[in-house]
Amino acid sequence: MMDTDRLPFRPAVLLGAELLSEAMTFLKAHCDLHITADIDPLCFGKHHAAITTLSQKLDAQFFEALPAKHKLKIIANYAVGYDNIDIEAAQAHGIWVSNTPDVLTEATAELAITLLLSLCRRVVAGDRWVKTGTWTGWSPTQLLGHGLKDKILGIVGAGRIGQATAALAKAHGMQIYYTARAPKQDFEQRTGAVYRPLEMLCQQADMLSIHLPGSPATHHLFDSTLLRSMKPGTYLVNTGRGSVIDEQALIACLQDGHLAGAALDVFEREPHVPKALRLIPQVILTPHIGSATREARLAMARICWQNVIAALHDQTPPQRLNWLSGPPEAPASGSNAPV
Repeated sequence: MMDTDRLPFRPAVLLGAELLSEAMTFLKAHCDLHITADIDPLCFGKHHAAITTLSQKLDAQFFEALPAKHKLKIIANYAVGYDNIDIEAAQAHGIWVSNTPDVLTEATAELAITLLLSLCRRVVAGDRWVKTGTWTGWSPTQLLGHGLKDKILGIVGAGRIGQATAALAKAHGMQIYYTARAPKQDFEQRTGAVYRPLEMLCQQADMLSIHLPGSPATHHLFDSTLLRSMKPGTYLVNTGRGSVIDEQALIACLQDGHLAGAALDVFEREPHVPKALRLIPQVILTPHIGSATREARLAMARICWQNVIAALHDQTPPQRLNWLSGPPEAPASGSNAPV
């Protein structure tokens, strides 16, 4: 899977879930691997490194419960987002934290466009008709949808994934509006994207794609007020974090027809999805598969191991999210603030 410098000892590594077979073979050859989704601090403390998943919530209480003489030097999060880990608490206990940016950008952007096309062209409804035997033959008015050409796509969060989604949308002839912490001239020059404040973006976009991380600043950003400010008949796609949307407010907007449809790959309390959301016909739901390509998942494993090796060599992990020594600079890769 990757080249690695040999350590003078065989490290003990905790792994939060089974990875692809190629990655598992490599890891088992280079470390003593313990696979568990549990978040027992005593178990973590016995390992030199942990490769965690988003479902493993490591809060301040978890770090306080670590043994005083724990071995843990790094938590390599198998994701680009890291709202499942209390970074400050890890810092206080002398533990590196890293993530996996860049390598899942295209995979997640592709899914965002896939979901948007599926919504607009009513692909899931058509699939259901055919499979249930309720399709009675072609007619000029059945399952009419909308094309993407000349429609305005609003990108909420113009980071790596948001910009990649915009590039794919531009190839479909869409106009790109976006919101971010500040205008991005290079992005605008490449795609013709137009900056808009969030409220104005919601009022003007025909379709909206959310690419925000989970954080206190983004929690329920899309509440009833913001959702109701959106143009009637808008389609909404979320491949960022589920906590960005107030799910009950979204359900109400879909049930009364204010929004034409929604496609969600992320949810506020995964794997729980509200029953009311699951029953709305004009909603597409996927099980957090934004990065679910073989290429992306193998690259994520490679990055995790590179960060583990660096930390165990007493070096700075290349995708570190905190500083254990040196200048308290901003994280080198990713942020939990809106982008």
